Amino acid sequence: MIWRSLICSSILVTALQSATVSGTVELRESHIASVARGKDYSGVVLSLQPVSQPAAAAPAKHAIMLQKDKMFTPHILPIVAGTTIDFPNADPIFHNAFSSYSGQIFDVGLYPPGSSRSVRFQRPGIVRVFCNIHPSMSAVILVLTTPYFAVTPHDGSFHIDVPPGSYDLAVFHERATEESLQSLSRRILVAPEGVRVPPIAVSEAGYLMAPHKNKYGKDYEPPPDDSTFYPGTRQ
Repeated sequence: MIWRSLICSSILVTALQSATVSGTVELRESHIASVARGKDYSGVVLSLQPVSQPAAAAPAKHAIMLQKDKMFTPHILPIVAGTTIDFPNADPIFHNAFSSYSGQIFDVGLYPPGSSRSVRFQRPGIVRVFCNIHPSMSAVILVLTTPYFAVTPHDGSFHIDVPPGSYDLAVFHERATEESLQSLSRRILVAPEGVRVPPIAVSEAGYLMAPHKNKYGKDYEPPPDDSTFYPGTRQ
């Protein structure tokens, strides 16, 4: 009985152990000034998928993608499949968040300032989000099957806490081609003391930003005059 208790305790301790996977990401061959000259390496998503067993189920929760100053914030939002995202409108104007291709299709309709709409994302994939009124507004939702992920800040660093074991590392960046991202995938063994991943270089070469259509698949109408709410601007 004593040995059985010791074995159970050992298994429990091992399950509760957490190790840190860390590293840095650098963006290269970018035509964006903030990246090329300002060395802004933010917005890269690193995720770890357990090899030998399914990832621990994450509790159902809500995430927020705020609409303010005619922008979606955050611009890059990784979530676990099954998460509900709220789209509050904190602007003094109407918005209409939607996605009509790639990942989960949705359309929350036109809604006024001070209100919110919600969408539950259940299918893994990349969801590119736009506003049907303001063509300059865009964001990316990355729906994952693992709760082990991180988004890089300005300096490109990342830290992910996981139980020790084998994992497949995946990298996502909205301005990198699928082929270049696949070449960065690798399998890593995470020891109890953690692991430092060699620097990861993400190339933006070959990326072409294609104009998007509105939710009806047509060109956008001229945007409304919002200068009353945003003095000195028109969009």
